Amino acid sequence: MKLTIIGCTGSFPGPGSPASCYLVSAFDGTRDWKILLDLGSGALGVLQRYTDLKDIDGIMISHLHPDHCMDLCGLHVAIRWDPNGWGREKMLVHGPADTANRIETAYGLPEGDTMHQDYNFKVWESLKPVHIGPFTITPYPVRHPIEEAYALRVEAHEPGPDGEILTSVLTYSGDTDSCDGLVDAARKADMFLCEAAFEEGRDDHIDGVHLTGKRAGEMATAAQAERLLLTHIPVWTDINKVVDEAKETYDRGIAVAVSGVTYGVYSGSLKDGKDPELFKGDKGTDYLKTRTGSLPVVTYEKTRKFPLLKRKK
Repeated sequence: MKLTIIGCTGSFPGPGSPASCYLVSAFDGTRDWKILLDLGSGALGVLQRYTDLKDIDGIMISHLHPDHCMDLCGLHVAIRWDPNGWGREKMLVHGPADTANRIETAYGLPEGDTMHQDYNFKVWESLKPVHIGPFTITPYPVRHPIEEAYALRVEAHEPGPDGEILTSVLTYSGDTDSCDGLVDAARKADMFLCEAAFEEGRDDHIDGVHLTGKRAGEMATAAQAERLLLTHIPVWTDINKVVDEAKETYDRGIAVAVSGVTYGVYSGSLKDGKDPELFKGDKGTDYLKTRTGSLPVVTYEKTRKFPLLKRKK
């Protein structure tokens, strides 16, 4: 499975990144499948640098704050008004119960019109997995001031180099403060993509909204997650402080999400027999690198924190 960061700035788009949107792809033995985790403000334009919109197999909305869902309005235009026609089925969208109404209201559709012409809306059921190609996505309720907010556990089942099926796990926190649901969602995940919008000492008076780096680290440690990728950091939050806080409570690989970077999410079996120091991520730069598709070759090389995944031309 590979994860491409489309947008990762918290609460509203920043100068270097849109708001929350993450492109996840996996290979089922025949083709690559692509899903989005959220489609927040400003993400739709950047997304088109990395994929044709018609190649997206589904959009998973964690909750209905604008920085996580509002570019569904723009995608509606791309679907409805393409002069060449959309040419495929309605876009699948899994989200909270009020998703369709929220997006129709935000766009201001004429009376009698509906987004259901463009989207196949499905409503999350807590802890009930949904299946899309090689993906299994399970929503876990989390603690955020909105009627429905979910962390999403994404499992990808892909053929390995010897024909066996490998399962890799990516957990996306959505927006949340510390809670048991988040730990359950991230249990032994290969990568934990976790928000850290707040700072210790600055935001202590606010409960039930966001995590600090320290609390994100605590959640990752409690979940025994393999790697922690911090995200949703607003422009007014000090990234270095967030990372330092996370290191106080989590001792495995830590990095910060960057728009435009693609990370490999590897199952444990691909790491068998490898030096665990290569996966810590705090100082070293040697990381596992491979290719999607048949996954035929595993090599080590100098690269950036967390492995980049590239397809053979």
